[in-house]
Amino acid sequence: MSEFQEIIYQKNHRVRGAAWVTINRPDVMNAFTGQTLTEMREAIGDACADPEVGVIVVTGAGERAFCAGGDIRWLREVQQEGAAGPAPMDPHAGIEDCMKPVIARVNGYAIGGGNHLAYFSDFTIASENATFAQVGPRVGSPASGYLVSYLTHVVGAKKAKEIWMLCRRYSAQEALEMGLVNAVVPPDKLDEEVDRWCAELMQKSPGCLKILKASFRTLYQPLRDASRRDWVGELAPDFFTSGEADEGKNAFLERREPDFSRFPR
Repeated sequence: MSEFQEIIYQKNHRVRGAAWVTINRPDVMNAFTGQTLTEMREAIGDACADPEVGVIVVTGAGERAFCAGGDIRWLREVQQEGAAGPAPMDPHAGIEDCMKPVIARVNGYAIGGGNHLAYFSDFTIASENATFAQVGPRVGSPASGYLVSYLTHVVGAKKAKEIWMLCRRYSAQEALEMGLVNAVVPPDKLDEEVDRWCAELMQKSPGCLKILKASFRTLYQPLRDASRRDWVGELAPDFFTSGEADEGKNAFLERREPDFSRFPR
């Protein structure tokens, strides 16, 4: 494997058989770039291929954030005005293709891509100080396809639309009540709780766990297949050339509310 720059990859970390993949960009609240996702996919691929690894933990460095989604400066480059469209990427860094259980250890903000990285994980264990939200319509970054629609299987259609369209923030307790997370614990108990889940999973039949994960994935495979459609091209073909994509990101960086009033409804 190559030497990682934006993640930390550890095997047998805290629990034998547990591999930890930590986004190591705490200065930007662990917001990811294309390099981050590439490194995560490589590490997760290695963990999936290792017969000694039985469970994977995904988390963020520090106490402030799990992951704040895509780095806005990076997104502004790949989704800038005049661009043909967003740079291709796997926002889930391979966790869906790995037939081993994945736990999201959420230690703070899980925003945008960080939120759907957490809800695509098989289990989500959150600190009491965790905050969950989507921000796509706020920052002009159009998510589409199954990474949006899968949330209906987690929290129901009405709540999923609320989360994605209104960009509200939800506390860890609210996330627990809506089924977005599995457990909420005090910050100083987070690692202990994650270790407990890892140890419990390591006691189970690995073959059964793979079969179960594959079986659950068939539930949203039609959503994955449907995502081959170019929703941006069909519904908003001028999105990346009109300035709409730029307005949200520029507003974020300039610490102001975006003004989308000049774009047709």
